Amino acid sequence: MKILVTGGAGFIGSHVTKQLLDRSHNVVVYDNLSRGFKDLVDNRAQLVVGSISEKDKLIQTLRSVDAVIHMAAFIIVSESVEKPKLYWKNNVVGTQILLEAMREAGVKKIIFSSSATVYGNPDKLPLTENSPVKKAENPYGQTKIEMEKVIKKEHEENDLSAIILRYFNPYGPTELHDPETHATPNFIKATLTHQPIPLYWQGEQVRDFIYVEDLAAAHVEALNLAGFHIFNVGTGEGTKVKEVVEKIFEIVGYRVPTQDLGKRSGDVAALYASAEKIEKELGWKAKVAIEQGLRRTIEFFRTLA
Repeated sequence: MKILVTGGAGFIGSHVTKQLLDRSHNVVVYDNLSRGFKDLVDNRAQLVVGSISEKDKLIQTLRSVDAVIHMAAFIIVSESVEKPKLYWKNNVVGTQILLEAMREAGVKKIIFSSSATVYGNPDKLPLTENSPVKKAENPYGQTKIEMEKVIKKEHEENDLSAIILRYFNPYGPTELHDPETHATPNFIKATLTHQPIPLYWQGEQVRDFIYVEDLAAAHVEALNLAGFHIFNVGTGEGTKVKEVVEKIFEIVGYRVPTQDLGKRSGDVAALYASAEKIEKELGWKAKVAIEQGLRRTIEFFRTLA
């Protein structure tokens, strides 16, 4: 198949691109490189530098494409609080433009990169795909809810096959966001440079940490589906943030201090997935245990030191 990956020069998108190519798919990466990295794009893929707001360029690029994996979005929670209109325009309006371009180009399948943030502060754990979608804790999360809505509407009105993947907490090599707001790479970088680890809530929050290569594999498997589907993509297990810190210390063989940052608004105490549906319907299951994933991630960041 010929697959267009929007945001394919980013952390997760680059891993998805590599796995698609390894499975002999033809891949076009569509990215404006404002937050992605050209060096992360596999040289077997075609790179088109463009924004999802450029409808004519999208239509041209979508010719002869079989499916779109849509990962182009702004993701920094704190920035979304400061600039909610920017996030609405880029994430929601950008998705609407992409869907219009797909319709005009005759592309009938999309796999969408969504987020567990759509569940808000959950009433019950583990989260299943039937758990209620709530008003998000921040504008970033709300854009994911709205993006899901416009994709579902396109499915209902124009028979678009749509597979929505709700990520939990991805981590792994090549996570190079600037600024970096995700916990795991910040913990590792602080440890490797012998700096205090920044820790909210004393690390008591529970999260579902999913290794990026496992996460990428779910996108490849989803290409075989038609119709409308929603899947949680997580390990099905919750891990306390402070346990991740302890595992990092064990792997590197020394400890660094932690910096107590207190409480942080918008955080939920615990968030982890039920992975039963995706395992049953897609045959997908997370394979990389957190210690193994952390070892690989630490090795990557050591190469940058």
